[in-house]
Amino acid sequence: MIEVPVLNTTGEEVGKFQVDETLLGTTLRPALLKQAQVMYHANLRQGTVAVRTRAEVWGSTKKLYAQKGTGNARRGSIRTNVMKGGGHAFGKKPREFRQDMPLQQRRLARNNAILAKILSNNLKILDTFTMASPKTKEVATILKAIHADRSVLIAINGNDKNLYLSARNIDRTAIKPIKELSASDVLLKRTMVVTKAALEDLLKATPAPKAKANG
Repeated sequence: MIEVPVLNTTGEEVGKFQVDETLLGTTLRPALLKQAQVMYHANLRQGTVAVRTRAEVWGSTKKLYAQKGTGNARRGSIRTNVMKGGGHAFGKKPREFRQDMPLQQRRLARNNAILAKILSNNLKILDTFTMASPKTKEVATILKAIHADRSVLIAINGNDKNLYLSARNIDRTAIKPIKELSASDVLLKRTMVVTKAALEDLLKATPAPKAKANG
């Protein structure tokens, strides 16, 4: 078990939260985290670029002039890529960059990214984190009090409209329900702030790893 301090909104420690590291992958898995990050980056690529090759531009295919005897450099048709208006050499065409990972592997990568935050002391657990009304200044004050005011991901339980409206305008701050997080969301921010209830729900929904059969 790993003990993580539980803080209140003023930054004071009010308890400890025990995390079973076996639910988060037991140890750090850099290869898995890299694979997940590469996949999410690849899936953001559109791959819709397209240009015309010399076979697709308009123009005659006739050789412009004789190969020898003119004193000029040899020249093919007007469609060649060295002529103005000609086609592109090795022109780019639409392609699919999308990659895929099994659902269980994506969840393990997300959990392992959370484990990385715990081991680097960049996971802040709050006992409660709610707002009576949208107040960006109050959220900014809380993040500063818990030393999470540099590139932070706020993971909450469900959808808290007031908290979302309060945090969305803070620079380098993202807020999402914890069940919608990906490994990329966790890795791209320096600090992760999560409520105690949200982390409990995530760990409860994570199945325990199966014991390996002997022999």
